[in-house]
Amino acid sequence: MWRVLLFLFLVAVASPAWGQSARELRVGVRGIPPIPDPATALDGTMPLIARQVFDTLVQYRDGSSDIEPGLALRWTPSKDGLTWVFALRDGVRFHDGTPLTAQHVAASLERQISPDHPLYPNPVAVWPRVLRGVPGVVKEIRALDQKTVRISLVLPYAPLLTVLAHPAFSVVNAVPGEAGTPRWLGTGPFRIAEVATGRIVLDANPGYWGGPPRLDRIVFLEAAEEQAQADLEGHRLDVWIPSAAPPKLEGTLSIPGWKVGLLALQTEKEPFSRKKVRQAIAAGLDPALIAVAVERVAVPLQSFLPPGVWGRREGSPIMTGDPGGARRLLAEAKAPAGFSPTLLVSDELTAIDQARLAEAIQLALTAAGVSVQVRTENPQVAAQLAQVGDHEMVVTEAQVVGGDPHLFLYPLSTSEGAAKGPAALNLSFYRNPRVDDLLIRASQLAWRPERLRLYHRAQASLADELPWIPLYVHLHWAVVRPEVRGLRLHPSGFHRLDSVVLEVDPSGLRR
Repeated sequence: MWRVLLFLFLVAVASPAWGQSARELRVGVRGIPPIPDPATALDGTMPLIARQVFDTLVQYRDGSSDIEPGLALRWTPSKDGLTWVFALRDGVRFHDGTPLTAQHVAASLERQISPDHPLYPNPVAVWPRVLRGVPGVVKEIRALDQKTVRISLVLPYAPLLTVLAHPAFSVVNAVPGEAGTPRWLGTGPFRIAEVATGRIVLDANPGYWGGPPRLDRIVFLEAAEEQAQADLEGHRLDVWIPSAAPPKLEGTLSIPGWKVGLLALQTEKEPFSRKKVRQAIAAGLDPALIAVAVERVAVPLQSFLPPGVWGRREGSPIMTGDPGGARRLLAEAKAPAGFSPTLLVSDELTAIDQARLAEAIQLALTAAGVSVQVRTENPQVAAQLAQVGDHEMVVTEAQVVGGDPHLFLYPLSTSEGAAKGPAALNLSFYRNPRVDDLLIRASQLAWRPERLRLYHRAQASLADELPWIPLYVHLHWAVVRPEVRGLRLHPSGFHRLDSVVLEVDPSGLRR
């Protein structure tokens, strides 16, 4: 009898299924990249996976785009802002045991600078958007010794520090893979164990410099939106990361992200050239109506930066839902009788129903005495009209791709973005030398407290001038089973999973 009990005990201990049932997290996502190159990680599943496998020089703090040490323990900018020196932490190894060196860091970043580089990313999506082109503001990246990296710039560019936390700037060690394609090794809490169609398996890295993860394995599975809820209920998934709001709210987590919807007012046209008219529009907009129009996809936004972006200024609400106050401002501005502006929207099928949003805007402003006419065009026509300034009001969206205020406030609010044509981003065509100066200086000063002060001043000016009005911010969602603990969503969408715990019953199986 004792031999039978011993045999059963040994089988239970040795069987992988027992351990995996307790510490294997199955995550449903909307797409699995065929080649997990972090340098292509703009959005979707790739940056989420990259966040588990690779590390960056600096990393985002929980809940914010403010940064903390990653692979670099310390960093020092030069007085002129043209040079940044990063000192690497000791004891970091890639998943094959290779010690991390400054040469690995330099090589990981250099491959994104030149299209002729054999490991140039395809597509190169993030670098040009956050570093002003390729090579953009970067002049040179050099390893000064085994533990020191220097990044030299062609002009002072303080957003560099925040940008370097984006998963696209992960540090990798490229080794030969199958069919001559490179295989990317990271230093993160998990290593890539398997890549297959519709499936990526990550195994825990017990020697991770930040401490071993609390899971043994993560399995990312491609999950059809219509099937994912049933897979959760049938225990085939533990977590589902949907592309939009899930059909059921039970077991959901959500957090405001960095994608913002806004109403741009064409300040070159009368009467929107008058500040009090723009203030009247903001006063007339009702956040409660906006909330209904964007229900569960987004939430109303009452500031010029979304939550979770460092530098955000908290202040008085921008949309006040005050039709009486809006009428008074219009009277003070001597707005023409029967003021009836046209609102340009797109008929593109996106998460936000722009027709429904336009109705909410129309209803709110009608109560304020403004009769809004809605003009609906296909996305290409709407974009062309807006970029040449052939509109009075237009709904558009913008994203804080790298988490830095500069990458949002500057293109939407300065003269540089107001040149009419395909490159126009400032669709209010607002030009204010004072705001230009604040935002330019804030992009050049490396000292964070002074940058913060300048961004607060710039947002105070925008709150007074109101060339554009923030309307809503998109939500990130996750649906989790009851036994999943410790999942904290990040506003970037790059959620860390190494602190997640999967609770089990006394037998060692999932509950």
